[in-house]
Amino acid sequence: MATLLMGRWDHGGNLLIDESLRVDDGDDATTDSLVDDQDDTDGMAWAATFDVDSHRRAIQRAYDEYVQHEGTDLIDQVHGYEPSTA
Repeated sequence: MATLLMGRWDHGGNLLIDESLRVDDGDDATTDSLVDDQDDTDGMAWAATFDVDSHRRAIQRAYDEYVQHEGTDLIDQVHGYEPSTA
């Protein structure tokens, strides 16, 4: 299983995570369908799949790979986890 995180960038450059779903590894059709249904009218939608077994680990990976180098924040609106910034 993998963890699909979906959310959006805010105008301050922060990544807001508002959905977290478990998907079968390699099930691109389901993942694509979920991402395609995401509201992206403002062009700020974001989604990524991580081959990890928990929401907390996916949040950390999202921070490490997409946010840390920008100097902004990742805000987990699903469970409120705060990624390690060390």
